[in-house]
Amino acid sequence: MGQANDPWWIIASAAVALHGADPGHVADVDVLLSAADANRILPTIGVAVRGGSAHATFRSSIFGSWPGTMLPVEFMADFQHRSGGEWLPVQPATRQAIKVDAAMVFVPEKAELQAMLVAFGRPKDIERARSLAAVL
Repeated sequence: MGQANDPWWIIASAAVALHGADPGHVADVDVLLSAADANRILPTIGVAVRGGSAHATFRSSIFGSWPGTMLPVEFMADFQHRSGGEWLPVQPATRQAIKVDAAMVFVPEKAELQAMLVAFGRPKDIERARSLAAVL
């Protein structure tokens, strides 16, 4: 992600783990990035740029999955979640840097990540928010 021109974030279970909390099962690493960065970067790492999925509670204008890592990495641009009858953008306002080996990765700050998980509303996200709240 060193080629990114715009801010990007790891969210969801991997971000909970990076904050030092127990995320439960981590199936993948979810990365939010701009559409411009997705269109420019993803092809260089062999990830096909596709339109977002028609999931009942989540959608994005661009989606790409990179299986070439220990955990699959899912890239999403213009990510939204459904709340009631409307689609709401997921656009973090905070950005905390965390060093992982020789790389610097970014996550929303703890309070913002907690609020994001609660807003997603799924039982596993609520549990992750609780786990995150327990970390000092």
